[in-house]
Amino acid sequence: MPPATSGATATHAAALTPPSPDSEPTTANTVNTPSTAHTDRTAHTDRTAHDTRTAPGGPGFRRMSFALFLAGMAAFALLYSTQALLPLISADFGVSASTASWTVSAATGALALFVLPLSALSERYGRRTLMTASLSVAVAVGLLVPFAPSVGVLIALRAVQGAALAGLPASAMAYLAEEVRPKALVAAIGMFVAGNSIGGMSGRIVTGWAAQAWGWRWGVAVVGLLAVACALAFRALLPAPRHFTPGTLHPKSLARTVRSHLSNPLLCRLYAIGALFMTVFGAVYTVIGYRLTEAPFSLPQGVIGSIFLVYLVGTASSAAAGKLVTRLGRRGALYLAVSTTAGGLLLSLSDTLAAVLLGLVLITAGFFAGHAVASSSVSRTATTGRAQASALYQSAYYVGSSAGGTLGAVAFHAGGWGGTVGLGVLAVLGVVTITLYGSRAARTERLTARAA
Repeated sequence: MPPATSGATATHAAALTPPSPDSEPTTANTVNTPSTAHTDRTAHTDRTAHDTRTAPGGPGFRRMSFALFLAGMAAFALLYSTQALLPLISADFGVSASTASWTVSAATGALALFVLPLSALSERYGRRTLMTASLSVAVAVGLLVPFAPSVGVLIALRAVQGAALAGLPASAMAYLAEEVRPKALVAAIGMFVAGNSIGGMSGRIVTGWAAQAWGWRWGVAVVGLLAVACALAFRALLPAPRHFTPGTLHPKSLARTVRSHLSNPLLCRLYAIGALFMTVFGAVYTVIGYRLTEAPFSLPQGVIGSIFLVYLVGTASSAAAGKLVTRLGRRGALYLAVSTTAGGLLLSLSDTLAAVLLGLVLITAGFFAGHAVASSSVSRTATTGRAQASALYQSAYYVGSSAGGTLGAVAFHAGGWGGTVGLGVLAVLGVVTITLYGSRAARTERLTARAA
């Protein structure tokens, strides 16, 4: 339902509307008198003074930012906790790489399935409540994972864990949007995203070294215990919400919004691009451990886990995506990201460790840049229901992760690393095809508008 228009909103809109070429110029439209400027400054100062939301330097801002940093760190350490351990899981249960890969794909697939309905539940029951419940369930399941008696039970536990974690991302973004002043929102969200990145990276590294010393079960147990500490600190530090207003669940309204987004061709292309980029990334990082344990590399598990330090390159490339879009445009930035990813895939075919590592650097940089461009374009494109538009992107993104992990392992089983690279190249070509189609559709739309 569109918001009601207040007199202040109408006045603001009128001030932003340029005068018609046919209208007579007026003093109000052309002259900003000292008294008017003083009034505007005073009104702005009054609004700022009465804004009770949190700002840097204000009470609770650091606590809030650090609490959500810890939540993001715990969530993504748990989500990908088995990815660096797949060769050990395969050996322990006597299963193939494709079967073991489901310990990752089941978690990301369940997250993709539940992110939209759980984001809707946060509107009714509160952001902090849902985040706390999500982390509590995920951590409890994480403590059970090391005791899984079979690979089937392990996969089932990981699916439950992924479904629980689906309540965190959208709720965290909504909590920050409600509790933080607009000028501080980017910094606050940046802390949460940093927690995601560091959690995903550190979870893989910690499990790798712990597993090398004591086995894969101890690897995931250590991550589980770290997640317990992060979850307890998160709940103790996160301030109670002061600006949340409970809403009612309207499934029909939610369905209409989702249908509207899925009928938007540009949004659908962006969802597909995010899924395809993540297919490449999921395939590469699910299978790379198998390749590096084999000849000619034969690396120990701890070193393989440390390979995920390459994620830091992705953090830098995603931060630089805004500058790339400014210089090259959205499609130009996507083409550069695709080219970088494709170059990394081809370079990783080498049997030289240095070349493989450089290939991983390029794949990671290209993926994070492409993901940043596509995800930010979703928020820019959706004029209504942005939360649902972002949730749909996250669903597509994690479907790509799940598909990439499973299909990448199947391709590796069938054709070795070359098979996994072939899958990645097909996904990259899909991104290129979609981007070219989008460019052509935009050009046709402009020509039609001129002709009209």
